Amino acid sequence: MSLSLQGFRRTTGRPDATVIAETRTDKAFLFGVKIMLWIALILVAVPLIYIVANSFSSASAVSAGRVLLWPVEPSLQAYKVAFGDPQIMQGYLNSFIYAVGGTLISVTLTIAIAYPLSRRSLFGRNVIMSVLIFTMLFSGGLIPTYLVVQDLGMLNTRWAMVIPSAIGVWQVIIARTFFRSTIPDELYEAATIDGASDLRFLWSIVLPLSKPVIAVIALMYAITQWNSYFDALVYLKDPGLYPLQIVLRNVLILNTTSGGSTTQNLAQQLEQQQLANVLKYALIVISSLPVLLIYPFVARHFTKGVMVGAVKG
Repeated sequence: MSLSLQGFRRTTGRPDATVIAETRTDKAFLFGVKIMLWIALILVAVPLIYIVANSFSSASAVSAGRVLLWPVEPSLQAYKVAFGDPQIMQGYLNSFIYAVGGTLISVTLTIAIAYPLSRRSLFGRNVIMSVLIFTMLFSGGLIPTYLVVQDLGMLNTRWAMVIPSAIGVWQVIIARTFFRSTIPDELYEAATIDGASDLRFLWSIVLPLSKPVIAVIALMYAITQWNSYFDALVYLKDPGLYPLQIVLRNVLILNTTSGGSTTQNLAQQLEQQQLANVLKYALIVISSLPVLLIYPFVARHFTKGVMVGAVKG
């Protein structure tokens, strides 16, 4: 290269390659960013390591408070009890059903709403979008929502866990923005000339090009469904329909009361009340594991999808 910027460029091993040198301000800024990232990593990692270490320790060591960041008297007793208890496994199965079924329903409905709103030819799309945004600011409240679920016959059924919260306005906005910025009108016109219907265009062209945003909204819905417990408290009465989060809540909160049936049964089975302490940590690990395993597979699409609309051109 004939152009050289002294003080800002330094030559690497290749004659045509140049790298912009960092100024003192840049170095100080990057150093500060690294320090904050390390602090954030420590704040997140230490509690996770502590929970995992306690879950693999003996009940006596956990009750005595001798576990910090490494298992003491390693034991799998808590996991054996957790996976051997029918109520916990039923809750795990219910959470899986709610997460998978709810995500499929939510993603389908979100795309069905977001794609038409992204087309400029849709009459009244601004009014519809305004009504959707209005629901983000104001809602009918818990009691009217409960009455609607009751009148629809969904009370104490699995549908009560997936239908009332099936559509998220924020996810609709993300999907609509992606469709509008990624799928040009010229592509739709070309498909129309070739004789493709709207559904064929959506299925054959739009969806294959929308994998990043689909991964983003699917992950959002899946995490929400997996961690959901308040809807179960309100709409479900049958313990056989309880998700894992309700079982985990009973162990974490109700274990010290006489009415905490889950922890009481587990303690009676092993004749050790100390088991409840280590069981808490094991259940936290079990409930968090599916999300931690899924995220690496969608991280690439998630990073791309969350940047929708951030960079133009």
